[in-house]
Amino acid sequence: MIYGIGTDIIQISRIEAALARNGDRFAQRILGPEEYAKYQRRRDKVAVRGIRFLATRFAAKEAFSKAIGLGMRMPMTWRGVQFLNAPGGRPIAVANGVLKHYMDDNGLSAQVTLTDEADYAVAFVIVEKNA
Repeated sequence: MIYGIGTDIIQISRIEAALARNGDRFAQRILGPEEYAKYQRRRDKVAVRGIRFLATRFAAKEAFSKAIGLGMRMPMTWRGVQFLNAPGGRPIAVANGVLKHYMDDNGLSAQVTLTDEADYAVAFVIVEKNA
């Protein structure tokens, strides 16, 4: 059963500007440890790939916070959920800490899709209540 849906679109230049103002502290605030490692690898190869990666994860976390119905308040935090990849490449939501407990206690799981283009990153999340 669908518990909630969320979508977010972000202009990639906003993420680029935040990085220019705050450096990697901005990325560290938004990304979990596995996401941050992937961001660094992409950024080190091609800077724009790192920025786009960060933008899609920012959008995904905003969309997730809407779908779960909490917004950005406890137990939902920027680093409380990571958007990683399944072996085939499909993006997956991996909650941790108190957010994981909240999801487990309420029988919730999430499906996510991410995309980016030259100027925008978009995320769509469906949170389901397991029977």
